[in-house]
Amino acid sequence: MSQTRKPYHHGNLRQALVEATLKLITERGPQGFTLAEAARQAGVSAAAPYRHFKGRNELIAEIARQGYILFGDLLEHAYNGGKPTPISALSKVGRAYLAFAKRYPGHYIAMFESGVSLAGNSALALAAERASSVMTSAAETLMADLPAKDRPPAVMVSHHIWAMSHGVVELFARGTPGGRAPFSPEDLLESGTGIYLRGLGIIPK
Repeated sequence: MSQTRKPYHHGNLRQALVEATLKLITERGPQGFTLAEAARQAGVSAAAPYRHFKGRNELIAEIARQGYILFGDLLEHAYNGGKPTPISALSKVGRAYLAFAKRYPGHYIAMFESGVSLAGNSALALAAERASSVMTSAAETLMADLPAKDRPPAVMVSHHIWAMSHGVVELFARGTPGGRAPFSPEDLLESGTGIYLRGLGIIPK
């Protein structure tokens, strides 16, 4: 006597696919798997993901969106309105950047290494802008005492620091700590930021 197969019910299929894909991204990179593999990793049929995502890129974009939310939360907590001092707050933001990349590698890869576009995805763009605004606020507070004529755009300064943070992650924070440099990623970022801020006249020479 044949038995009718019951339809599969998943408590939260969308998030289960996100969690499964995070593991695949961390292990293989953003292009190293198929949507069918993500479905298999989540324990569902190959057709199931299409109930929530049009394809792999849309799934990766959702992971990036969730990553930017986590990222923004960490940066805001680290910044804490520029307390106790603007320089110490910026230092904590930089360390939070490095900590995020280490703690959430799948999200980090989806955000910065997958080629995901912010254009046409308002939710993703909003989450990314929130994270960026924390660093811009930190830059504005840092430069508040500089004469207006000597003050570069805060967005430019925040992007310089963002690029420095990203470079330290990519070059020195992956793999075995200390394997590529005799200094920790945190020390490299802090010293590099200090040199940059001295050049702007924010920290006395």
